[in-house]
Amino acid sequence: MAISAADIKKLREATGAGMTDCKNALVEADGEFEKAVEILRIKGQKGVAKREGRAASNGLVALSVTAPGKATLLELNCETDFVAKSERFIALADQVVAAAAEAGANDPKDITVDGKDLQVILDEANATLGEKIEVRRVVTLEAAAPGGTVGTYLHKTNPDLPPQLGVLVALTGENAEVAKDIAQHVAAFSPLYTAREDVPEEAVANERRVAREIAIGEGKPEGALDKIVEGRVVGFFKEAVLKEQAFAKDNKKSVAKVLQEAGVDVSAFARFKVGQA
Repeated sequence: MAISAADIKKLREATGAGMTDCKNALVEADGEFEKAVEILRIKGQKGVAKREGRAASNGLVALSVTAPGKATLLELNCETDFVAKSERFIALADQVVAAAAEAGANDPKDITVDGKDLQVILDEANATLGEKIEVRRVVTLEAAAPGGTVGTYLHKTNPDLPPQLGVLVALTGENAEVAKDIAQHVAAFSPLYTAREDVPEEAVANERRVAREIAIGEGKPEGALDKIVEGRVVGFFKEAVLKEQAFAKDNKKSVAKVLQEAGVDVSAFARFKVGQA
């Protein structure tokens, strides 16, 4: 039986499977669409173990807001951008992040979907889509104080793909506008820590050591080393610490100053970008 390009396209859009796999399934099914779908599912399940070691470096970031002061962010990964933008993959992400939000999950192991273990759901998707599918990470942020706000932001790094960058920011007070502004700032400037006191002592010590070695290598005088080192450590804080960064919308103010003027504070933030640590 002759298989048309339109038939292959229809099956590919319905299942997310590769073009060659769709063509072969239609040939085996004598052109019967539903039978071809079943063939792809069966073959997909058999291939799950084979895909285990493959890299899932594409995907999307999904968001679920369950209250003004609570939200969940999740990174769902696949192997190609073709699958990442497919309706089935996006629907899967929405389903999984909703389940994660209901559980208040901070670890993929905490997620169950419609009573099924998360891995069962992912293996089913793996079989249908023909790629390795995994949840890389998930976080649920809740405002630390009653009446607090969790700001959210999703960003498309490619207009043809779903969001691949997501941010949550928990504020101690109610201010949706500032929460969104800070979330967008975090997306743009990717801080590592919320406040200076959150920076591990060993990280600060390492910065001092490196700064001293650089200053010595530059031939700075011994008497000036301590001052130079401390200045460079302050520079590290301004780069790595959210509250000490120059605010994205007004670089004459620090983020801490913007928060102070708004009468709120940041208790925590999370930033996920697909494929990044």
